[in-house]
Amino acid sequence: MPTRSRMFDDAAKLAGGAVGALDGVRREMESLIRQQVERILSKFDLVTRDEFEAVKEMAVRARSEQENIAERLKLLEASQRKPRKVQKVGRRKPLKEK
Repeated sequence: MPTRSRMFDDAAKLAGGAVGALDGVRREMESLIRQQVERILSKFDLVTRDEFEAVKEMAVRARSEQENIAERLKLLEASQRKPRKVQKVGRRKPLKEK
């Protein structure tokens, strides 16, 4: 029986070593894949999340300011007197040559 127990111990050590080796291979593959993805993404003209959020905030502020200016312009135009109508000048007829 001691031989059988030793055989199981050896098999367990072998399996444990194989699991450890597979885990190392998995980590190495993840690292290689991560590097490859980062290399591919660096070729694109992508922005970081922080840059995106900053530009988004700037756009919101610009839109708000534009709406405020439009409202002020509307009030200013309403406070002015009505503009006079401009008469349209008709086109002259060409002179007939003799």
